[in-house]
Amino acid sequence: MRWAVRHHRGGHVRRILVATVFFCGMGATATAQQQVDTELMTYPEIAAAMRAGKTTVLIYNGGTEQRGPHAVLGGHTLIARRASVEIARRLGNALVAPVLPFSIAGGHLNPKWPGSVNLPGPLFSAVNEAVVDSMVVNGFKNIVLMGDHGGGQRELQDLATRLDEKYGPRGTHVYFCSDLYSKTAADVAAWVKEHNLPAATHGGIHDTSVLMYLGGDSYVRKDKLAAGDPVLPPGQQPDPATPRVDNGVTGDPRPATPEFGKLFFDMQVANAVAQIRSLVVSDQRR
Repeated sequence: MRWAVRHHRGGHVRRILVATVFFCGMGATATAQQQVDTELMTYPEIAAAMRAGKTTVLIYNGGTEQRGPHAVLGGHTLIARRASVEIARRLGNALVAPVLPFSIAGGHLNPKWPGSVNLPGPLFSAVNEAVVDSMVVNGFKNIVLMGDHGGGQRELQDLATRLDEKYGPRGTHVYFCSDLYSKTAADVAAWVKEHNLPAATHGGIHDTSVLMYLGGDSYVRKDKLAAGDPVLPPGQQPDPATPRVDNGVTGDPRPATPEFGKLFFDMQVANAVAQIRSLVVSDQRR
């Protein structure tokens, strides 16, 4: 009788263990199916995702540059990693290539602000071209170039035009998603003006708020928030009699909040998703 009880209990435990392993396995499979970041996928998982219809790939350029005394240098890359995954998931048919951490950022190279990394324009284009070529060999049918940094927008647009002419006849199209950066910048600037907040072009409310939303104190040193030099109206030159702040910031990040950051992040994702869908659909209708 004692043995039977022990046996019964042992069988019960084994059934629990088997069920636990089964459901954990199901969870792992579901997680793999939801993954869109190729850097975190195996090649069989990528192949399965492509067979299931994920034949669009996003090539998103981040950047490493000074962002004033308060924000980490990898801001563009950190934003790109989160935004690219969100964009791909909303598209439903896309995967994400590893985010490129360097951009055309020569204007930020300064021994007073150490840490920035610059890729000259031709090299930046060449690196992106090599990534596109790789994605073509991998079998993707729609390849989307994007940049989180202002430097490199024109280069990505020119590259997309040239490579689409090269690969289009073979059934693979290359696009440039300009709205990710340019439309979002315009939308944010309009929102900031409407709410009587200080305009900024670098290290100000926009990017600081997004970094607060995505990483909090890990990305933004709140005790270091400080106004920089003001944004001047088009055509106006700085007054030589007024000393420059020269801290790497153009604008004032002090009003930034995580709530603003979520709003701006959502704008960026929505703008990218809308334009990518439009670009791909317009090609399919030809």
